[in-house]
Amino acid sequence: METLNFLMQGFDVATRPTNLLVALFGAFVGTVVGLLPGLGPINGVALLLPLAFALGLPPETALILLAAVYLGCEYGGRISAILLNVPGDAAAVMTTLDGYPLARQGKAGIALSLSAVSSFIGSIIATCGVVLFAPLLAKWAVAFGPAEYFVLMIFAIACLGGMVGDKPVKTLMAALMGLALATVGVDSTTGVYRFTFGSVSLSDGIQFVIVVIGFFSVSEILLMLEKTHSGQKAVKASGRLLFNFKEFCLTFWTMVRSAVAGFVIGTLPGAGATIASAMTYMSEKRMAGEKGRFGDGDLRGLAAPEAANNASACGSLIPMLTLGVPGSGTTAVMIGALTLYNITPGPLLFEQQPDVVWGLIASLFIGNVILLIMNIPLVGLFSRMLSVPNWVLVPTITVISMVGVYSVHSTVFDLVLMVGLGVFGYLLRKLDFPLSALILGFVLGEMMEDNLRRALSISNGELGILYGSPITLALWGLTVAMLAMPGLRWYLKRRRGNAVEAQA
Repeated sequence: METLNFLMQGFDVATRPTNLLVALFGAFVGTVVGLLPGLGPINGVALLLPLAFALGLPPETALILLAAVYLGCEYGGRISAILLNVPGDAAAVMTTLDGYPLARQGKAGIALSLSAVSSFIGSIIATCGVVLFAPLLAKWAVAFGPAEYFVLMIFAIACLGGMVGDKPVKTLMAALMGLALATVGVDSTTGVYRFTFGSVSLSDGIQFVIVVIGFFSVSEILLMLEKTHSGQKAVKASGRLLFNFKEFCLTFWTMVRSAVAGFVIGTLPGAGATIASAMTYMSEKRMAGEKGRFGDGDLRGLAAPEAANNASACGSLIPMLTLGVPGSGTTAVMIGALTLYNITPGPLLFEQQPDVVWGLIASLFIGNVILLIMNIPLVGLFSRMLSVPNWVLVPTITVISMVGVYSVHSTVFDLVLMVGLGVFGYLLRKLDFPLSALILGFVLGEMMEDNLRRALSISNGELGILYGSPITLALWGLTVAMLAMPGLRWYLKRRRGNAVEAQA
C-alpha cells in the first residue's frame, strides 16, 4: 500500500500539464531520433540534456523529458530496421532479421503495428517491475557503505567486459579511458592539479555535457560526412496495416517471456538493451525449433527483440535510481543530468526526492501510452523521415551540439575540446571501441575515487575493508566470474570446434 501511495503521488507529478507536454514532446523527438540510423538513445538524450538545463526545467520535469526520449528511441529504432533494413540503434539489430523480410513480403504494416505493441507490452511489464522491486532494492542498498559501493562499481565495469562477448578487451579499455578522463582537474581532497597541462580551463575537470556531445554527436557527424547515399529506398507500408487476433496470440507469450528476460538483463549494470534483444531472440529461436521461420519473416522473431529492448531500457533505471550505478550508456547520461541538479542518485533518493523518483516512474506508464498511440497512426510520417538527406541532418546536429556545449560555460575552449574529443571518439568508433563503455567509466570515475577514499579513511588505510563484509566478498566473486566469462566462452567454442573436426 505504501508503494501504491507513492505511485499515486508520482502520477500527480507526471500528469501536471507541463510534464504531460514535455513527455509528448520527448516521445516524438525520441521516436524521430530512434528511426534515424546511427543516432540512438544516447545521442537523443545527450542532445536534449543541455536544452533541459538551459531552459531551467525542474529536475523531475527534466528527467521525464529524458526518459520519454529514451523510450521513444527504443520505439523508433524498429521503424528503419523494418522498412530500410538499417537498425536505428544497436538494440534494433535483431529486429532487422525478421522485420525486413516481413516488409519485403508486403507485411510492413503488420510488422510495424505488431512491433509497436511488443514494445508497449515489454515496457509496461518492466515498469511494473520497477514499481515492485526498486523500493525493495533501495531499502536493501542502505546497507551499502563506501567499500561496498566501490566494489559494486568495479563489478559494473567488469559486467561490460563479461557481457559483451565479441570485444571484451576493447570494452574494458574504453571503460578505463573513461575513468582516466574523470581524473582531469583539481583533486578535491589535496588540491593538486591533475592532467590539466597548465590550462586553467581544465581545472574544474571535463564537463559531462562536453564529453557526451563530443564523443557521440561530433563523432556521429564525422561518420555521416564520410558516407555517401547508397540509394536504398524504404519499403512502403502497404497492405494490411494492423495485425489480427491470430497473429497476436502467436506472439503474446513471446512478448511476455522476452519482456521478463529483458527486464532482468536491464537491471544488470552495463548489460543494456542490445544484449537483451540478442539473448531473447536466440532463446525464442531455440524454443521454436524446426517449426520456426526465424530469419525469413517469423513474427515471433520480430516480437522478441522489440519487447526485450524496451523492457531492458526500463529495467536499467533500477540500478540508476537505487544504487547510483548506470544500467546502460543512456542512464549514464541521465545520472549526469541528476548531478547537474546537485542530486545524488542512490538509495536515499527515494526518501529525499520522492517527487523526482515516483514522478519519473509514473511518467513511464504515461509515456508508453503516448508512444503506442503515436506510433501506429503516424507510421507513414515516420517512414518519410527516413529520407532526410545528410546535408540537412549534419548541420542541424552540429548547431544543436555547439549551442548545448557553449551554454555550459560560454567559452570557446569548451567548443574546441568538444571537437577534439569528437575526433578522438570518431577514431575509437572506426577501431570498433564501444563509446557507451567509455561514458560509463567517466560517470563512475569520480564516485569510485570518492568511495575508495572514504573507505580507506574509515579503515585508516587498511585495504581489508574492501573485502571485509559478505556484500563485498559476493561482489568480488561476481566480478571475477564476469571477467572470466569471455575466456570461458572462447574455450568452450574452441572445444566444440575441435569436437566437430574430430567427428568429420
